[in-house]
Amino acid sequence: MTNPVVHFEITGRDPGRLRDYYGALFGWEFAVGGSTVPAVSDPGTYGFTEPGTIPGGVGGGPGHTPHTVFYIGVPDVAAALDQAIALGGTRVMGPATAPGSTLVVAHVADPEGNLIGLAGQ
Repeated sequence: MTNPVVHFEITGRDPGRLRDYYGALFGWEFAVGGSTVPAVSDPGTYGFTEPGTIPGGVGGGPGHTPHTVFYIGVPDVAAALDQAIALGGTRVMGPATAPGSTLVVAHVADPEGNLIGLAGQ
């Protein structure tokens, strides 16, 4: 597979409650406080899954719309977003860079409205 799934994300209005829920349901543990793009999660509220699992996280905050998304790794986020739009997708967010990081992310809705994330350096 040329562009693999590299991250999943669960976002909601109460990220602590969501982490408690998924932790109790699946035994997931989270490292909270890492840097994320503000459009993805309020500062200090994003919890990354523990090492050794599929990379993922749970975050958000009061002003965030609940959703789930998986991220596809691409060499150039802006170019992939432009291509997604040219193929009938709709830009939802980004490209944006996480503070203090080289990680660039974007969200696009496919022609049916499904949310897809793009991630790269």
